[in-house]
Amino acid sequence: MIRQSSSDQSSSDIESNAVYQGQFGSFVIDQRDRREVILYRLGLGIAALCFAVGVALTLSGLVSVDQAEILTWLYAGMMVGLGISLWMIHIYMAVLHRALQLFWAMGAIASGAIAFSSPDPLWVTVYQQPLSIFGIGFGAAALTGIFFKEAFCFNRLETKALTVIVPLLLLGHLAGWLPLSAERGLLATWAVLFAIFALRKAIQAIPPDIGDKSVFAYLKQQKLSNVSSP
Repeated sequence: MIRQSSSDQSSSDIESNAVYQGQFGSFVIDQRDRREVILYRLGLGIAALCFAVGVALTLSGLVSVDQAEILTWLYAGMMVGLGISLWMIHIYMAVLHRALQLFWAMGAIASGAIAFSSPDPLWVTVYQQPLSIFGIGFGAAALTGIFFKEAFCFNRLETKALTVIVPLLLLGHLAGWLPLSAERGLLATWAVLFAIFALRKAIQAIPPDIGDKSVFAYLKQQKLSNVSSP
């Protein structure tokens, strides 16, 4: 958590280089930091919108198997939005950040491979061949990582629920022990809670999403010290 110094409490400082007191010293939030947060939230918004539209079309039955390519494109849009968010997200642990990015890349590559190699649309293949979860599940793991981070940092109810719902749905489908009605219910819940999460992020104050920059500076200095030491 970051605290603004007493000399910089005016509302105009929210748009200027306000000084904050962190765990390892004071720091300034600049326009680059704000731009990264905006892009992070924009990515989440794109991902949530594409996912919600895709789920709505799927559960409503408005899209036939012959028209299912639109769902593949919506899934691609979701993955692009997720990729933007994972590039811009502020996470103190660099190893965790890189791991989530790696999961996203593996999920994107696996999804592309399945989509191009299968004669059926992507969602049909995933539904009919549960083992494909081993591929696209990496992307879902990256998204769940964001949900977990947000639940831990901001104690959000929807992200706490999503941290459980996403793996439950995918693993349940993979193992084949979830009835279709339960899968549909979990999928709809995922879409609704994801949309709520993205909307709440859009109106949240920017500084908390940036985090304590003094921690980032400290960790970077520690890494440089370890590299330079004999």
